[in-house]
Amino acid sequence: MINLSVNINKIATIRNARGGNIPNLADFALDCEKFGADGITVHPRPDERHITLKDVYDIAENIQTEFNIEGYPDERYMKIIEDIRPKQATLVPDPPNVLTSDNGWDLEKDNEKLTAIVHRIKDLGVRTSLFVNADEMSIRGAAHTGTDRIELYTGPYAEQFHQNRSEAVRPYIEASNIARECGILVNAGHDLNLDNLQYFAENVTHLDEVSIGHALISDALYFGIENVIQMYKRCLVNHS
Repeated sequence: MINLSVNINKIATIRNARGGNIPNLADFALDCEKFGADGITVHPRPDERHITLKDVYDIAENIQTEFNIEGYPDERYMKIIEDIRPKQATLVPDPPNVLTSDNGWDLEKDNEKLTAIVHRIKDLGVRTSLFVNADEMSIRGAAHTGTDRIELYTGPYAEQFHQNRSEAVRPYIEASNIARECGILVNAGHDLNLDNLQYFAENVTHLDEVSIGHALISDALYFGIENVIQMYKRCLVNHS
């Protein structure tokens, strides 16, 4: 079974639109766990336009499944990881003004810096994952840092899926095979949804986890969060 981590950034966006604490992020995270999510993902950006620092610490108090904290590894982020010691820290290359993560790390340019950061996080007992593009140089570069996992950026797959799904998924099959050869595990995320997820999971056989937020929360407006988590999990059954 491939694990499903639910990214709840969009729930924080709804809450922030009116102020106050409706919906309650900590309660929502626990409900997602109860409804079958294998983990919760948050991305606390410096401007707190969705997840706030308080949200991160509140969620960490009671979460039972995997807590995955994404972010650019500046000192603010590193303090969060040091304080909370989540199950997984996913390092993304985007600076504060980027709307959403839309590219993987440049592993040629950033390898030395990331190697030091990865080892610093692993010394805290936290699993590391690097957000990377689905190409051989990125995968092998990521492995060189000592990271435990990579998260494949699946935006290009989603963009090409309806034109030519077999070509869209091919780089991800190759990337996951290279990762397995290098001894690192594979996560994936960005623009995965109920249309394209099952095909991805059927073909990218060395896949351990997907992180999905925007599409899943959007589907929940129609079907309800409990039903939607189960719908996404059914896309992942028996494909690992």
